[in-house]
Amino acid sequence: MFEERSTRRQFFSAPQSVTSLVAAFLEPGLIVAVFLGVSEWFEEPILRPDLTLCLLIFALTFPGRNRFFERPLNAAVDISTSWFSLLLILLLCGYATRSLHFFDPNVLLWWAVLTPALLWCAVFAGRTLLRWDAARPENRRRVVIIGAGPLGVRVSQALVARGTTWLEMLGYFDDRCGERVHADATPKRLGTLAEAAPYIREQGVHEVYITLPLGSQPRIVELMEQVQGTTASVFFVPDVFGISIIQGRLQDMNGVPVVGICETPFTGTNMLVKRISDVVLASVILVLISPLLLLIALGVKLSSPGPVIFRQRRNGLDGEEIIVWKFRSMTTQDNGAVVRQATRDDPRITPFGAFIRRTSLDELPQFFNVLQGHMSIVGPRPHAVAHNEEYRRLIKAYMVRHKVKPGITGWAQVNGHRGETDTLEKMQARVEYDLAYLRNWSLGLDLQIIARTVKLVFFDRKAY
Repeated sequence: MFEERSTRRQFFSAPQSVTSLVAAFLEPGLIVAVFLGVSEWFEEPILRPDLTLCLLIFALTFPGRNRFFERPLNAAVDISTSWFSLLLILLLCGYATRSLHFFDPNVLLWWAVLTPALLWCAVFAGRTLLRWDAARPENRRRVVIIGAGPLGVRVSQALVARGTTWLEMLGYFDDRCGERVHADATPKRLGTLAEAAPYIREQGVHEVYITLPLGSQPRIVELMEQVQGTTASVFFVPDVFGISIIQGRLQDMNGVPVVGICETPFTGTNMLVKRISDVVLASVILVLISPLLLLIALGVKLSSPGPVIFRQRRNGLDGEEIIVWKFRSMTTQDNGAVVRQATRDDPRITPFGAFIRRTSLDELPQFFNVLQGHMSIVGPRPHAVAHNEEYRRLIKAYMVRHKVKPGITGWAQVNGHRGETDTLEKMQARVEYDLAYLRNWSLGLDLQIIARTVKLVFFDRKAY
C-alpha cells in the first residue's frame, strides 16, 4: 500500500498549532464560564434560558481567534469590538424573542463588563507565557534562506511579521553577488550554495527556506540532496515539482505561499496527539508488564555477573545523542561494560540473553525512554551512532528519519526489516519504510503497527 502511495507527490494541510487549538476554545469557554460565575455570585439559579444562552454564545464564538501574537493594545481593541458586536446581536435576539426578562440585569451588566477584561488578561497571560518559552535558548529555532533575491527578502520579512520571536534569522546563501543580490540581503549573505549544507550542519540550523527561481531547478535538486543529509526542516517557496517530498504541506505565511517539502509529521496538534498517546500507552504497558520486567531483571542478574540494564548511545530527534536502555543480554568485560555491538552469533550472548533478544523482551526498558521523552513507541528504530555517520553518505535522505523520535517498533520492523542490517541493501530497504512512515503517519497507523508488533513477538520465530 505505502509503496504505491510513496511514489505520488502528496501535500497535507499544516496541522493546527497548539496555540490555535487553545485559542479556539479559550474565547467561547471563558465567556460561558464568566456568565456562569457571575450568576453563581449573585446566587441566581441556572435555568433553561441560561443554558440556552450559553449554547448560543458558544456557537457564535467558536472557534475563538488566536490573539496571542497580537500587540496588547491591538488585542484589546479587537476583543472589545468583537465583544460589543456579540452583545448587540444577543440584545437584538432577546428583544425579538421577548426573552430578556428571563435574565437578571445585574448578572448581564457584570458579565458585559468583566468578560472583555478577563479575555484580555487571558490573552496577555498566554502571550507572556509564549514569549517566556520562546526566550529559552533550547526553544530558539535558527533559520537560513537560500536565495538572496527579492523573494528571499520577502520571506525574511514575513517571518518577522508573523511575530514568532523564537525564530533567529541567520542569513542568506546565494551564488549571485554584487548588484544581483537584494540590498537588504547583502549584509547577511553567508556564502554560496556549496557552503550552505556544511553551515547548516555545523550551526545546527532548524529551518531552511529555498527561494531560488524555478529556472534554477537542477541546482535546487542538487542542493536538496545535500541539505537532506542534515536534520533541518526544509521549505521551498513556492514550487516543488521534481523534488522528493516528505510530509509536503502548503502554508500561507503572512501572504507568502510556502511549501514544506521535508518536514516532520509531528508539529502543532499532531505533536500533542503523538506525545499524549505515547505517555498514556507507555504508562499502561509498564503497569501491565511490571511483573515481567522484574522476572527478566532477575534472569539477567542470575545469568551472568554485571548490570541488569545495558545503555547504548544512539541518535534521537534532530540527530541529538540519547541514551537508550535495554536488558543486558551479553557478558561484560572486566569494567562491566559491553564494548561493541553484538551480532546474532556473538559468543558473548548468554543463553538467557539469546532468549530475550529472540523474543524482543530486551527492548522493554525503552518504555521508560518513552516516558522520558527521548523515544516514541512507534518510529524509526535508533541506529548506532557510527552507522549513522556511515550511511548518511551512502543512502539518499538517510538523516530525514531523524526528524521524528526513534521508536521501540516501526513500520520497517513489522514489514520484515528487523534485526541486523549487515548490507547496504538491507539498510536502504529499512530507510525506505521509515520514510514511508513519515509520509503517511496517523494515530491509526501507530495503533496498527503496535498490534502487528505484538503479533510478531508471539508468533514470529525470526523476531531477532
